[in-house]
Amino acid sequence: MAVMAGSVCVTVTLLMCVVGSEALDLLRAAGTSGYPRSPPKVHCRCASYPNLTLCSWPEPSHLPPTHYIATYSERHRELDIKQCQLIPPSSSSSALISSSSSEKIWRCYLPNLKLLTDYIINITAVYPSGDVTYLRRFMLEDVVKPDPPVDIRFSTNHTRNLLEWSAPPTWGNLHIFPLKYQILYELTSRSTRRFFIKDYEDTKFELKGLISLKTYVFQVCAMELLGLGECSAYSSPIEITMP
Repeated sequence: MAVMAGSVCVTVTLLMCVVGSEALDLLRAAGTSGYPRSPPKVHCRCASYPNLTLCSWPEPSHLPPTHYIATYSERHRELDIKQCQLIPPSSSSSALISSSSSEKIWRCYLPNLKLLTDYIINITAVYPSGDVTYLRRFMLEDVVKPDPPVDIRFSTNHTRNLLEWSAPPTWGNLHIFPLKYQILYELTSRSTRRFFIKDYEDTKFELKGLISLKTYVFQVCAMELLGLGECSAYSSPIEITMP
């Protein structure tokens, strides 16, 4: 690590490594004046295994960089560097990707990643005074996270209470890479009671034991069938009062 005041170059290097399939993060910051800026806060997610992997990071609101450089490579073939397709916040493609944040989010698209392969993603923010680089090692299987299920609906008659939903439309190859689901439902009262039904493979479930005149809130999340990555965010809730 070398740090000097004034207008001379500043270089800071920090290496963090975790054994196994956890991320390896390498930060290298270099500048021609002052102290280096913070690196991009990069998050990678595969919303449609195995063909739709996006890495994203927020643009700093104060003095954003002039541009970004985004590349990736296989860990054991680091000289074979590929360009990551940058998607700026203002692009029409970025507008199609759901985000609840008001921040300007940059994304880059990594097509056709291989299974069971270590990758290194390299995101460099370029400033007039220097640059800041963030590298992360990951495997595709570790960043799988589907989008939430959609079209949650509830029907009831005298003998059957049925909760139904549809798989996230962004998840391709459902017949090759099926999903499983987790159901969360809450009995709303003075003290809310939560119930979980895990690892359910169908897109409908018969609920038993619901109490007449009580109000319930239902949500569903989706996960790759073999348990790769993590469950999606929960779907938008629906609220039902039993007859």
